[in-house]
Amino acid sequence: MNPLHEEKVFKDPVHNYIHVQDSTIWRLINTTEFQRLRRIRQLGTSYLTFHGAEHSRFSHSLGVYEITRRIISQFERSGYPDWPKEERLLTLCAALLHDLGHGPFSHSIEEAFHMNHEDWTRRIVTGDTEVNGILSEIAPGFPDKVSSVIAKTYDKPIVVNLVSSPLDADRMDYLLRDAYYTGVNYGTIDIDRILRMLRPYQGRVVVKESGMHAVEDYLMSRYQMYWQVYFHPVTRSSEIILRQIFRRAKELYQDAYSFGFMVEPLPQLFEDRLDVKDYLKLDEALIQTAFLQWSYEDDRILSELCTRFMHRNLYKYVEMDSVDLEMIDEIRREFEQAGMNPEYDLEIDFPTDLPYDVFRPGDESSQKQILLLDRQEHLREISEVSDIVRSISGIHRGKYHLYYPEDKLEKAITALSPSISRIFKL
Repeated sequence: MNPLHEEKVFKDPVHNYIHVQDSTIWRLINTTEFQRLRRIRQLGTSYLTFHGAEHSRFSHSLGVYEITRRIISQFERSGYPDWPKEERLLTLCAALLHDLGHGPFSHSIEEAFHMNHEDWTRRIVTGDTEVNGILSEIAPGFPDKVSSVIAKTYDKPIVVNLVSSPLDADRMDYLLRDAYYTGVNYGTIDIDRILRMLRPYQGRVVVKESGMHAVEDYLMSRYQMYWQVYFHPVTRSSEIILRQIFRRAKELYQDAYSFGFMVEPLPQLFEDRLDVKDYLKLDEALIQTAFLQWSYEDDRILSELCTRFMHRNLYKYVEMDSVDLEMIDEIRREFEQAGMNPEYDLEIDFPTDLPYDVFRPGDESSQKQILLLDRQEHLREISEVSDIVRSISGIHRGKYHLYYPEDKLEKAITALSPSISRIFKL
């Protein structure tokens, strides 16, 4: 470790203070690649549902670093022999940089363009970047080590556990941070208790059995946050429109449509030929500027979608216990006959399609388990001990949602059959 001459601190609403004691971490924070995360919201389009959810990937990444620093400091103070002290800097760097490759609106743009933020994180870490230059000063192969931790392939699972596991610094920070900024109480976990109960044991991170109730509370909070915040149907409506904008813009670009506004790296995005330099130009300010300009495009579909997104005129939805494909085909036919466009005016959604990792007990992969360490130093998966965890884990709860533009459907009501009108409660 290369200590700073003077410790740097960030005032943080979740952790109170974030402490930076190493010059490598401080320099990484000040790279252009890491500063870009200030321009990427942590919760994508959730700010259209929860108006306070304007926090960034930057603040979350600092929080993950801080939790990881606290865990490691506790391990080292306690002198646990199973903690490899030489991995301290690697773990802190991986924690800080784990979300470096997130794009604008995060998971929505990934779905639209079949991208993966972890792949981009690894490309940034190992590419021609400021981050890579700083990491390479530690050792020539150090960037590849950081990349392997993010890819979960590093040969010391205990390092991966701290950054990516069912009870990792990433999840603990985003539960606390997302709850704080959305104004809900579900994610308020006893993080101090959890951190005190963590132990390095036999090459991985486990939980002292007396800390089981704090972990139960964590998993319950996580369960509630998924259903009340991350799976919120209004947020999903905004994500659907966002994805449709990207789809329509790409279709028009491929058809050689003459855009009134186009700026790099959007052509490279539509042509699936982004390199790291191009990708780092993508942020939410650029995308929203494009959407604002595209709301005046001659193409009616793109213009309407962008206007809806920018002014929060979202699609409405109806809930259904099940979806019959013949019924959906009939809805599409009637929408088209009524002058609507079923390709853009109708979307079927089910919450389990969302890219969130709901905890499921008994997973064969030890990296996806939460293990309790009892007084006899026996390990047991938490669901073997906890009735609460068994009752909430891996539940596929939720209903289908049919999304549609209410204003357009109301104008087309006379062209719809009574059976279809009843579905949409018209």
